[in-house]
Amino acid sequence: MANIEYVRPGRYVGNWRAPTIAVFAFLATGCGQPAEQQSTADMPKATAREPAATNTASLTVYTVNYPLAYFAARIGGDRVRVEFPAPPDGDPANWAPGEADITAYATADLVLLNGAGYAGWINTAVLPADKLVDTSAAFADRLIDAGSAVTHSHGDGVEHSHGDEEGNQSSTAFTTWLDPQLAIAQAAAIRDSLILQQPESAADFRAGFDSLEADLTALDQDFEAVFEALGDTPVVFSHPVYQYLERRYGVNGISVHWEPGEAPGDDELTALGEKMIRHPARLMIWEGEPIAASAELIAAWDVDNVVLDPCGNRPDGGDYLQVMRQNVANLQAALSD
Repeated sequence: MANIEYVRPGRYVGNWRAPTIAVFAFLATGCGQPAEQQSTADMPKATAREPAATNTASLTVYTVNYPLAYFAARIGGDRVRVEFPAPPDGDPANWAPGEADITAYATADLVLLNGAGYAGWINTAVLPADKLVDTSAAFADRLIDAGSAVTHSHGDGVEHSHGDEEGNQSSTAFTTWLDPQLAIAQAAAIRDSLILQQPESAADFRAGFDSLEADLTALDQDFEAVFEALGDTPVVFSHPVYQYLERRYGVNGISVHWEPGEAPGDDELTALGEKMIRHPARLMIWEGEPIAASAELIAAWDVDNVVLDPCGNRPDGGDYLQVMRQNVANLQAALSD
């Protein structure tokens, strides 16, 4: 991987400083749309625009989540400047960028979208359609219908939406990157879009992708081995965000809505107890480290607590691959007890 400097939360740069560009972008509500722009709700399954001229300077790439930022940085190396402006303390899937952020997205060479309904603000922001890259478009027929979505607030006041049979809002599961095979497909879409933008750097982009693909393939094999060891043993997920991982590895799981930083209420405990009668889980998989009170309640059922961080936002330390490898290690440790 090329040497990449971490400048500020969400910003990765190579050995290049972008010139200052003054432009205007507007939200769709109450604003006219120039002919070359359109709401992303009507966008085609575009990959990227053709480059207007040969240019070996760094490309500016904006993303809607951290995994895509990591993939773009790995593939593009010093030839890309990757920006992920979402704040580090919330869920990027539900972040609503301000006008200044949307202006910045509009001036990028590429805007990498996760697809699958991720980042709802994309549907109302006016962005140049030829800059938008739906990284999951190639496997649209493999996206998972999550049934209905439950929107709720965590203790941090941030709203989250999850698919669940108890909700009333249609939803598509969007944590596609938790299936390394789908993550590879998303990375391939990034590679191809970068090549369209800067064909003279195609060899470098392909080399960056090949290195990333090798790491994701190895990660896939590690996950496969640990879930094969788990077999058909029942699992409870603290949130319904693991659908693609469940499908990829055949995990026998059910989901609840427990927050790692909050003690469950009586109703939540009763509901889980009823689920455990028909689904006697050995593991409860959390998005983050549960507080002691929750961990003790789960342990009282003779169930092991395991953290499997989805890594949708930038981690406090390390990177996407390191977080995923730690997830594997956490599962291995739980199964070895």
